[in-house]
Amino acid sequence: MTTTTALPRRHATVASDLGDLLAVAEGDALVGLYFPSHWHPPKTGTTGAEVPGTDDPVFEATRTQLAEYLRGDRTAFTVPTATHGDAFSERVWDHLARIPYGATTTYGAIARELGGPGLAQRVGQAVGRNPVSILIPCHRVVGADGSLTGYAGGLDRKARLLALEEPAEVAATRLF
Repeated sequence: MTTTTALPRRHATVASDLGDLLAVAEGDALVGLYFPSHWHPPKTGTTGAEVPGTDDPVFEATRTQLAEYLRGDRTAFTVPTATHGDAFSERVWDHLARIPYGATTTYGAIARELGGPGLAQRVGQAVGRNPVSILIPCHRVVGADGSLTGYAGGLDRKARLLALEEPAEVAATRLF
């Protein structure tokens, strides 16, 4: 039997236009990015020691890239991420990571691609537990009718992120 030793985790607060975010890293990868009042925050004792975000390359890259994204200057992230979910959640998160900037999909569409429409509730649960918000773009998943549904950071933030990514030709046709 082979055992592996997990790298020690550390965390920092990363300031953003969406509020202060709790960032958690393990080695050179971001393993968590959580909003204030996040629906599924990390379990107590799992974030490691607090470190200054400006002294850590993972947190500094996260802060810089988030700021660029929120200004509209970045459409993809290069900060390495790592997730530690069950096999199904990992498949969902991998699917989320491949949703293009400016595009949306539905829980049902993801469920069909992963095995069938009966998986939609499980897809929703995995999307809601995405540990790396924004960088793994769970905000790009909407209801079957295009409505904004569930977002661990709140629907107001989801709406803001989607509006930021909305193609100009689509935005020009909106009445509001």
